[in-house]
Amino acid sequence: MSEEYRRAKRKQVAERIDVVDTMIDSPIGLIGNISETGMMLLANQPMTEDALYQMRFAVIDDHGHRHDVNVGSHQLWSEPANTPGQHWVGFRFIDVGPDDLSALRAWIDLPGSQYV
Repeated sequence: MSEEYRRAKRKQVAERIDVVDTMIDSPIGLIGNISETGMMLLANQPMTEDALYQMRFAVIDDHGHRHDVNVGSHQLWSEPANTPGQHWVGFRFIDVGPDDLSALRAWIDLPGSQYV
């Protein structure tokens, strides 16, 4: 993976954030950690190597408002998790709209966030 993608602050996600594959409108996993440039997903199914995905997940801002974030992403790597049938999968974001990116950045920077 390019060093460029790891320079962004990666937020360790403590709460449950479901990720939906919008192409099939189906949940595919939970966010493990995330930055404005990518995320690590705990997937509930194998993901296609080197594939492109359209995904949606929700973040809650500091006023308690929900914002659905839509991202185009590129699958970079995958490895089996400890639980059978689950996989850790790394994605690089290749398309995030300006409003979604703004909401994601604000959520990542919320007070009390922990980073990896």
